[in-house]
Amino acid sequence: MINENAGKLPTEKIDLDKLKNDFYKAQQPKPVKFGTSGHRGQLGNGFCEMHALSITQAVAKMHLEDNIKGKILVGGDTRLMSKATAELCAQVLTANGLKVILPDIPVPTPVFSFEILEGRACACLNGTASHNPPQDMGLKYNGANGGPASGDITSRIEKYANYFMENPKEIKQISLQEAKQKGLLEDADIISPYIKALGRKIDFNIIKNAKIRAAIHPLGGTTLPFWKAIKREYKLDDLDIVSHDINPSFDFIPLDHDGKTRMDPSSPYPMAPLLKLVQGAYQFAGACDPDGDRFGSATQKGGLIVPNHALCVMADYLIKKQKDLAGKQIGRTLGTTMLLDKIAEANKITVDEVNVGFKYFVKGLSEGRYILAGEESAGMSIANWTTEKDGMFAVCLLLEIMSATAQDIAGLYKQLTLVYGKPDYTRIDNTVTDDIKARFAKLSADSFNNLQTLAGEKVLKIRDTDGIKIYLENSWVLARMSGTEPIIKLYAETFKGKEHLQKILKESAKIFNL
Repeated sequence: MINENAGKLPTEKIDLDKLKNDFYKAQQPKPVKFGTSGHRGQLGNGFCEMHALSITQAVAKMHLEDNIKGKILVGGDTRLMSKATAELCAQVLTANGLKVILPDIPVPTPVFSFEILEGRACACLNGTASHNPPQDMGLKYNGANGGPASGDITSRIEKYANYFMENPKEIKQISLQEAKQKGLLEDADIISPYIKALGRKIDFNIIKNAKIRAAIHPLGGTTLPFWKAIKREYKLDDLDIVSHDINPSFDFIPLDHDGKTRMDPSSPYPMAPLLKLVQGAYQFAGACDPDGDRFGSATQKGGLIVPNHALCVMADYLIKKQKDLAGKQIGRTLGTTMLLDKIAEANKITVDEVNVGFKYFVKGLSEGRYILAGEESAGMSIANWTTEKDGMFAVCLLLEIMSATAQDIAGLYKQLTLVYGKPDYTRIDNTVTDDIKARFAKLSADSFNNLQTLAGEKVLKIRDTDGIKIYLENSWVLARMSGTEPIIKLYAETFKGKEHLQKILKESAKIFNL
């Protein structure tokens, strides 16, 4: 159900002073629990000073045990306690004798990855909660491959961190001033190297010469100084940065579907101001979430572009640009459109379908296999770029595609559907009881051995590596459990029309007991 305030600016102010106080004076902090690559929670017992200190001491312990050499890049996004968290991280790491780079500006998630891959850092600690509400905070760790840490690494950090939560006297800490005096702490220019490298991946001359009126909204996040540098470096006079607001309450962002402030660039509600812009003078509008790893785009003819649609257009364009397709693949997550499969098959390349989470793309990106790696939640990257998703790169690529083809992204997607068929796609978040969640957790592919058909189609195979995915002749359905909320997510896609999609949803809800 859509909240009546969705798309409107928030009327109630967030008590930033209380949140700050909760961060420093949490009474019963929850145990450290890593998700994809970090721990996340609401400021206070969900994420507090002790979480930051314990996780960082855990990382220091791991680096020292494994004799990992090199500087650790520390920073975060534009959230209320990101700067404080980064400084705490620097104090603990340097107290353990480890060298730290602490930039004096917020750092986008893809830039952490870029700096590691360029060899200027060996790992990073990134204070962010992505596009979650302003009350949330988190801390992520990326290792030598630049991507989200693997499960074995995060389990180890989690174990160590929870030990230090129980034994805080074993956490080492020195002041930033002392760290500088010891030569363990330094600043760095993180903008220029990234911007110059971006110019070797994106054809800014095409963008400049096409003169497409483009609006960019950083959604109050880390990408603002980077967009300023892109505009300046590549002389993009037709690109306007339409918001320079940086405010940890994010009260200039319209409320999301549930009435919460959520800086999601793929949701029509936070993106409402940009949708108005493309109804006027602008042909294209782009946005990134606060840590810069997710993209959003809108065009005059298509309105808000669904991430799945954007990924298909990007994949088709990048395949055509690729000189040698030998050994190349499209990487996509389980919940991402299978239109990508049809595009890949037509170009005689394969698809690597991975579990949900960008960490599963790191190997393929590192090995140079992926022409594109993408997920339906608006994350993407390419081989020989970052092993984290990069919203800035995605927005620039979409602008290049419009400039090079002189066509709207929505029109390009429609052309693809005329060739390969038009998929109908949805995702529904089902709030469930603990009993339903427990029963679902016990399901496997073998639980459906007797399932021969679903929604009138033959069941081809069933995968249970991340939830349960049922593959049909022209369709699929996926049920996945949220790791942090009492929610089972139901994804479905069909090439047989909207009525068939509803039939899939109805029948699959029954077999999954939703």
